Amino acid sequence: MSAGVVRQWIKSGALDLPLPGGGSTATRWRRLAELAETDVTAGRLAEAHLDAVAILAELDGPAPQPGQWWGVWAAESGNAVLSAREHGAAATLDGTKVWCSGAALCTHALVTARLPSGERALFAVDLHAHGVRPLPSTWRNAGMAESDTRSVQFTSTPAVPVGRPGEYLSRPGFWHGAAGVAACWVGGARAVAAPLYARAAGADAHTLAHLGAVDAALAAADATLTAVADEFDADPLNRKGRAELLARRARAVAETAVDEALTRTGRALGPGPLSMDGGHAARVADLSIYVRQSHAERDLARLGELAGATA
Repeated sequence: MSAGVVRQWIKSGALDLPLPGGGSTATRWRRLAELAETDVTAGRLAEAHLDAVAILAELDGPAPQPGQWWGVWAAESGNAVLSAREHGAAATLDGTKVWCSGAALCTHALVTARLPSGERALFAVDLHAHGVRPLPSTWRNAGMAESDTRSVQFTSTPAVPVGRPGEYLSRPGFWHGAAGVAACWVGGARAVAAPLYARAAGADAHTLAHLGAVDAALAAADATLTAVADEFDADPLNRKGRAELLARRARAVAETAVDEALTRTGRALGPGPLSMDGGHAARVADLSIYVRQSHAERDLARLGELAGATA
């Protein structure tokens, strides 16, 4: 089970990774890719935990304690609103938060909520505190089913403000985290493509062509992530204003590698692995859902806007 894998990683120290922008970002992302290659769902949950640790460090929030498992719940919906009222150094949360991965698995979470002013603010929450209730799951896909992603209801739940209102999105580390997700996508793509690599010996020309295309896409993603990591380390506070461009570029190249791995592995190997290899089928389903954290053409349009502005 993916939850057990994450708990073991936390217990063993496997998630004690360098913070992004501190000089070892490439090492951090290589490790994230390795985690997702081992277990796509566990890697996705571990990435969120590590992102929370980085956010807390960047915004001077409460330091995570040994054994804690953190999530980052920042999705918003017009149909469900989470409101916050601040009381000095404390706050209370009321309402429903959607798309909470690890809803009943995490011990703590960073949660965005709306203040009476309408501003979006970030709060640290102990999920064993008063008024926290994961709602019944509406998940209907086998992919990422073990991520326990569902809505969570808060009722007068105590919370701790983290950073200033709006700072969750405006901080440089937001884009460091966005690119970290891309590293996990690349690890998942490697896992999906593994049966195609294993079939190389004695393969026909069509299979080898598919493998060549996948290998090139994965190599391009690795190279892009390394280059972006180096730029983030050289400008951790985003004084050059390139962080969004770099993160979106990394995500686009990683998404292309995922698409190549999913499509070409299936075309090359046919229905056999998908129907008879449970592990492979699960990885395909998990990665197909995970990569949809991308907003596809909308993200590409924004990347094009940023790239055009630098020309």
